[in-house]
Amino acid sequence: MDSVSAAGTAASKKVSWRQAVAKYENPDVRRSVWQIVNSVIPYFILWYLMYRSLEVSYWVTLPLAVLAAGFLVRIFIIFHDCGHGSFFRSHTANDVVGFLTGVLTLTPYYSWRHEHASHHATAGDLDRRGVGDVWTLTVKEYLDLSPRERFRYRFYRNPLVMLVIGPLFVFLIRHRLTQGTASKRERHSVYWTNLALVGIVALMGVTIGLKAFVLVQLPIVMISTAAGVWLFYVQHQYEGVYWERHEDWDYVTVAVQGSSFYKLPKILQWLTGNIGYHHVHHLSPRIPNYYLERCHEESSIFKEVKPITLLASLKSFTFRLWDEDRRQLIGFGAVKGRREAERSASHE
Repeated sequence: MDSVSAAGTAASKKVSWRQAVAKYENPDVRRSVWQIVNSVIPYFILWYLMYRSLEVSYWVTLPLAVLAAGFLVRIFIIFHDCGHGSFFRSHTANDVVGFLTGVLTLTPYYSWRHEHASHHATAGDLDRRGVGDVWTLTVKEYLDLSPRERFRYRFYRNPLVMLVIGPLFVFLIRHRLTQGTASKRERHSVYWTNLALVGIVALMGVTIGLKAFVLVQLPIVMISTAAGVWLFYVQHQYEGVYWERHEDWDYVTVAVQGSSFYKLPKILQWLTGNIGYHHVHHLSPRIPNYYLERCHEESSIFKEVKPITLLASLKSFTFRLWDEDRRQLIGFGAVKGRREAERSASHE
């Protein structure tokens, strides 16, 4: 195919997907406001019930923490949509709600928005990894590492680190710090978020006491951040995922084939704000979360996208490296087996 034909095909492809998603990109203020109401109010009610349950038993508190964490994940999806400018038509409304939900989710709004935009611009691009994504090496890159660096990478990819230690580090510590390349607005978003959090902790300290506050808030944070990181992980680390070098990288392909259709049970789909329809979201981040399912169901471009079930997604735990030769994610065991086979072949 010559360059003129290729350009024409690319233009036609872009028009096709733009037409498919355009009508879903208009937020409905009533639905957005109602989503805030049915997410934030239940979260605060559950938080209060957790506090009151401390007088009964912590074994009553912890199950409530699971529910509260689910609603906090839903609040993060609102925050996420605001960051994409898709929750309201008004930029100001998105920014105000984004900042407030960012405080609840321990995430500085403008700082996160910039990093997340980089993720959308580079997802699935092997030559532009490293910003707003899960650290993923190719097999060759891993084999070229020193033993110490390999240990560091394996430690990072350990499920305990990724789902417990890592999320707590990111949301409790990393989000409190500014990045060296951050703009003035991004730095200020970190400062203002931190100031708001200090105010909340101080208020809780003089009202219910710091011990009670930690007993209630810590399990919510641990569960919600683990769930959030798992969602993000499985959205781009699954069997059949698309990765490509920059010169062959394609926006539409990486959206539809490089972002999962995570088909969750209805209650989990609701609590996670339809983010399982991640292929739709990556194709058009301007679609508010409450239209993602509808867009998927009504647009023919998504008919061939295969869903990943909750049970099937557990296989993602085994994926550690990208094999450029086989164009698939593999585990450390596969690399070890290959090296042993190569050594045996060299001795024959």
